[in-house]
Amino acid sequence: MGSPDFAVPALRALHDAGHTIAAVYCQPPRPAGRGYEVRPCPVQVAAEALGLTVRTPARLRRDTAEHAAFRALDLDVAVVAAYGLILPAAMLDAPRRGCVNIHASLLPRWRGAAPIQAAILAGDAESGVTIMQMDEGLDTGPMLLREATPILPHTTGTTLHDALAAIGARLILRALDDRPAPLPQPEVGATYAPKLSRDDSWLDWSREAAELERRVRAFDPWPGTATHLNGAALKVLAAELAEGDGAPGTVLDRRLTVACGRGALRLTRVQAAGRAALDAEAFLRGHPVAPGTVLG
Repeated sequence: MGSPDFAVPALRALHDAGHTIAAVYCQPPRPAGRGYEVRPCPVQVAAEALGLTVRTPARLRRDTAEHAAFRALDLDVAVVAAYGLILPAAMLDAPRRGCVNIHASLLPRWRGAAPIQAAILAGDAESGVTIMQMDEGLDTGPMLLREATPILPHTTGTTLHDALAAIGARLILRALDDRPAPLPQPEVGATYAPKLSRDDSWLDWSREAAELERRVRAFDPWPGTATHLNGAALKVLAAELAEGDGAPGTVLDRRLTVACGRGALRLTRVQAAGRAALDAEAFLRGHPVAPGTVLG
């Protein structure tokens, strides 16, 4: 049970290990891209390529027919990874060994929808994967396995996502084979990572430069980060800390160094609306930005 790219390595690992996959549940196809073409999610694409049965219910909580269909699969266990729908008790209790979740954080830190981005944004030294026995709470069930990985100064949302997806695929096989004893989560240190939206992408130049640099890395590739230049949106794809002071949002030099609430941030890769992504030097050759320009 999963939908985005994060869940695909686990699906393939389960298949390659010889587990009998009774069905794959994922979010239904939805409009995407510039043309809003209806597209299946990555898990559906992967499952169909493996010849697996795919189910795409739009909702679960009150769908008693779906509950019955799930029970009829006669499962030993359900593996859940970034599925996107809340499982009701009728489904959590149906498999003989319950439902096991691959969660992209070191629980109890960063329960919720966006743990990968939250860990980078907070400046955490490490992240990881927790294999958790699911209950009716939000990522509150007992832990079966955990594995950490460092968050380095250059780690982005993309690189951490890929690392955790690979760890999750490996750990879920161990969890199913070894059946480790569940360990209750400590309540101390529990934090929550809320769902992100496009509104979170705008850079607030009154913030510290270090925080904004982490934000650029954390929100790669989604929801991304952006600012306004001369009234038009400018995506900020990469940035680095720099020396400089000034009113927040003010361009300080001819290298796209921008003053922040504390310190300065140099934009190193950007993308104007409808244009290709460019390194700052190439962008400035075609779009000069004078010192004193204010971004916002």
